[in-house]
Order: sequence, then structure tokens, then C-alpha cells
Amino acid sequence: MKTTEMPFIKTVERHFLERKGHNPHATTEFCWLLSGITLATKIIASQIQRAGLLEIVGETGQTNVQGEEVQKLDVIANETLVRCLGYRGNIGLLVSEEDEEPHVIQDATESGKYTVLFDPLDGSSNINANVNIGTIFSVLQRDPKVEDKNVMGHVLQPGYKQVAAGYVVYGSSTVLAYTAGYGVHMFTLDPSIGAFVLAQENVKMPTSGKIYSVNEANSRKFPVGVQKYLDWVKTDEAGYSSRYIGSLVADFHRTLIRGGVFMYPPTKKAPNGKLRLLYEANPLAFVAEQAGGVASDGHQRILDKQPQAMHERTPLIIGSKNEVEKVLSFLK
Repeated sequence: MKTTEMPFIKTVERHFLERKGHNPHATTEFCWLLSGITLATKIIASQIQRAGLLEIVGETGQTNVQGEEVQKLDVIANETLVRCLGYRGNIGLLVSEEDEEPHVIQDATESGKYTVLFDPLDGSSNINANVNIGTIFSVLQRDPKVEDKNVMGHVLQPGYKQVAAGYVVYGSSTVLAYTAGYGVHMFTLDPSIGAFVLAQENVKMPTSGKIYSVNEANSRKFPVGVQKYLDWVKTDEAGYSSRYIGSLVADFHRTLIRGGVFMYPPTKKAPNGKLRLLYEANPLAFVAEQAGGVASDGHQRILDKQPQAMHERTPLIIGSKNEVEKVLSFLK
């Protein structure tokens, strides 16, 4: 009688632990933190799939600290992440896009040395249209040189100090991509076993890609250099295609896989840009660079920016190396 061998399954946590020899943070303790993120995103994915049935689609009637309409699923996603991460013993601070102040879980002792920052549900305004949305996360180590009482001193660190970062995109399948400084790795949620299973190691972003992604309705409000770039990409000589979903995670995920460039430039109404530096631009810039891409605000590398405020905004130009450099050449 023949026996069929079970396929080898490698989860996020197991994959991370296998890098013990390279990454000093690749410990069972840190995997406990990662498992909190994967648990929360699995719960969020389940809620999104049943949102219409559970009558949790639509606005709450409130606005968040960003001045944006709060969706019912925004609240659920935020509470889920806070609850799943709040009892992980090695997390000291939680920072969410939806909250005005950080959640102080415990003092910056050895057991509370990590800070997790997140956008719980990016693109939530697209929920009613059944468009892909996602969760973005970033992990920092609390700075031992900063006094424990100085909470913002631990939060306001430049992006190059990130220990790990990634995102989950909820679509036809639920996909997680993460980096801990040694490449980008992608996992797909297998609902039959309730685990994120390794789909692709060492993901590389194409160095070029004839796709540009930007909200062109604002084009006349963009800097002159961006306007000139947009005029150029429409020429027969350039040969580009436009793809814009309007959900940062979804647009970035496509750019990571297929190449191209995503832009959210400053406008006259938002001269400092619109995307949040700490829990949108920084984690995606870390992923992009680890995959061979580039992320800039138009003047400097995103990961070199020194944050001044928890909800600081920034312009963002991110994607394939050659494509970002092409945009920057027009800005010069």
C-alpha cells in the first residue's frame, strides 16, 4: 500500500527562526511577536470576507486623528491588532494610525524592548467597492539611550533602524510579505490549516517596469517636475501604462511583483505629502529596498528621514530602481 507524503509546510515563524545565524533578532521571543501580527491579520481577513454578512461595512460617523472618516472595519482591525499584540511580553509600545497617542504596554525593560507601528487597514474607504485593502506594520527596537519616560523618543526613529517590516494584502488570496533585513519573503494564507505558508523566498522587484501609478486627477497640483514626468510617460516613445488602484498596499504589491513606480507627490493642498512616514512609507520603503527597489520623498531616501511627529506625513516615490531614478531626474 502506497503512502502519500505530506507536503512540507514552512510558516512565517519557522522561516524567520531559520535565519538565526544571520539576524540577532531571529529568536523564539521575536517569533512570539510575529505570531501576534499573523494572528491579528488572520482575524482581520476573516472579518473582511464576512463584512457584508456581519453588517460591518460602512462608516461609524466619526473621524480619526488624521481627519478621515472612520470605517467600522477600521475600528475592528485596530482593536484586533492592539489586543493580539498587547499581551506579547516583548512589546513595550504600540503605535497605530487610528490613535492619537501610543499605547504604552510596559516599560522599556529587556522584555518590553520592541515597538510595533501599524496602519491597521490601509485603503479602508475602498471596502464597499470590494477593492484590495491591507495592513502595514513596522517593528523598531526601543532605543536604550532614550529615557524610558520619553515615549516619543522611542517612536520617532528613522526608518533605517527598523528591525522588521511588512504588509498583508487582503484580496483573492491573503498574502503576507515581510523583511527583517535579509531579503523579502512572501507567504499565502492557507485557510484549510489557518497558517501563512511560504510561497516565495527572496522576492526581487524588477529593476524596470513600464507601469506608473498615481492619482492623475491631482496632476495640475503636483510639482512641475512631476507634471513633466507625467507628460513624458504618455508619449509613444516612452510606452508606459497607467495602473492606479487607490489602495497603497495593493498598488505597492503590484509594483513589487511586476515593477514600475508608485507616486504620491506633494500638492498645493498637502505640501508635505499625504502618506504617513512611520507606518506607511517607512515599512514599505524597507521592503522595497530589500527587494532591490528605491523609495524617496523626491529629495532624500525615505529611510534616512528623521521623524518629527508620530503622524508625520511625507511624499512618496517608490518602486523599481530605474523607474524611481527616472522620476527623480525630472524633479532635478
